[in-house]
Amino acid sequence: MLSLDLFAGTDPQVRDALRIREAVFVHEQGVPLDLEIDDYDGIAWHVLASEDDTPVATARLISLDASRVKIGRVATLKPHRGKGIASKLVRLLMEYARREGFTEAVLDSQLEAMPLYEKLGFVAEGPIFMDADIPHRRMTRKLETL
Repeated sequence: MLSLDLFAGTDPQVRDALRIREAVFVHEQGVPLDLEIDDYDGIAWHVLASEDDTPVATARLISLDASRVKIGRVATLKPHRGKGIASKLVRLLMEYARREGFTEAVLDSQLEAMPLYEKLGFVAEGPIFMDADIPHRRMTRKLETL
């Protein structure tokens, strides 16, 4: 059974989220650990997906300004991909942000992940850019129409 938990960056559960991100981004994709774990983790809202009490996916949300949030660090452990878990995490963060009065969500998507975000209503903007030697593109979505 899948459960989703939303928590602050000061919560002990953040350790589980960071372990998932380290497995996906650092070990699988070669992102340096000092780029992956940053100062935003302590102030972000995080969501953790667990299957049968085992953490399997995570994402985080940070406030950019009074109207915009940024969703990021969306990571699912390899054996659990393709089950729609990442979509559920992003939907939960968007709904939380909308309830808190934010009107727009942005994210920086790896190119191969763009179809996931397009299905959730995000639209690509601007040029491709490199982040940790991985091509990305900025995507945005209004939150009033959830």
